[in-house]
Amino acid sequence: MIISLSIIFLFGLILAKISESLKLPRLLGMLITGILIGPFVLNLIHISVLKISPELRKIALVVILIRAGLTLDFRKVLEVGRPALLMSFVPATVEILAYTFLAKFIFGIDMLSAAIMGSILSAVSPAVVVPGMINVIEKGYGNKKGIGQLILAGASLDDVFVLAIFSSLVGFSTGGEFSIYKLLDIPISIISGVLIGAIIGYLLSLVLGKIKLTNNIKVLFVFAASLLLVGLKDEIGKVFAFSEMLSVMTLGLVYSMQSESIVIDSVKNGFNGIWNGFEVLLFVLIGAQVDIRYTLGAGILGILLIFSTLAFRILAVNICLMGTNLNLKEKVFSMISYLPKATVQAAIGAIPLSLGLPNGTLILSIAVLGILITAPIGAIGIENTYEKLLEKD
Repeated sequence: MIISLSIIFLFGLILAKISESLKLPRLLGMLITGILIGPFVLNLIHISVLKISPELRKIALVVILIRAGLTLDFRKVLEVGRPALLMSFVPATVEILAYTFLAKFIFGIDMLSAAIMGSILSAVSPAVVVPGMINVIEKGYGNKKGIGQLILAGASLDDVFVLAIFSSLVGFSTGGEFSIYKLLDIPISIISGVLIGAIIGYLLSLVLGKIKLTNNIKVLFVFAASLLLVGLKDEIGKVFAFSEMLSVMTLGLVYSMQSESIVIDSVKNGFNGIWNGFEVLLFVLIGAQVDIRYTLGAGILGILLIFSTLAFRILAVNICLMGTNLNLKEKVFSMISYLPKATVQAAIGAIPLSLGLPNGTLILSIAVLGILITAPIGAIGIENTYEKLLEKD
């Protein structure tokens, strides 16, 4: 395990630096590292690391979401409330519908399989979008109109919506019933996640504000509380639907609102340091999940399907932004930011195949191809356009 971790960090950092020198996003080098050293190419990662890979990636996502919560400006979120709410479900819904009809037409599969494919591919990647938006916000671009805040809020809710749709469709495909009541889990999970996260964040601010602790210890307390929320998801889920991702982000948001700015700046710096390590782990391990053999099964028709559905997604984002004060350049940036897929697709892309559902191999092939196409396009697009398309404060 130790040798595998050293390989992950060494090669991940080297290829990240090479990507930077080529004016490409760091994560692209890390994804390529994971593909190369993963079990489907050179097989340099020990099985023990692969077994705990889902947990390591989940911890990395916790770090991302805490940073997002600490960075969010609650007033800006309220100001962009309507488009943020629309962005949380309209682009995903349109993309799922596009897959349902286009995949059936292009590959000749049944509509249920096509809809399941769409529910996997329509989830935007928090692993790509959130760090990108944090960078944009901290660099001072688009903050007057809350563009980064809008995309952060919308993308976080997007995953909650998509995963609920995916679970319902898979349940129906395995012999259950697609119940409209199941969709009530979406608002319940959002409300419960926000409330629980807000309570924990407020209690942390009270306790840590009264006890004399170094800021590094405060970072560890916030980190531990966030991990606890994620770890208790299954237990809480037995009682009511619960979004641990929204809960962690809300914890960070409320903690930052209730604490002194000098403390929050230090806590942010602490999590930025933690992220430097987990960034490598996250993207290398996501890359290691990608079995490039499946891309051959999708072929040119798979590429055509992905780009066709992305066109519908872009149109849906534009519809969500109608009536806002965003100009054309800012709308284009928002559309680009909603393209990347990686995290959710790597996590659930193989589930239909493992359950023996019809067209499971094709669904996995399109999911893999979606990661390879959209993650680089989205990351490169965000990193190379924000200075050109957004106004600096």
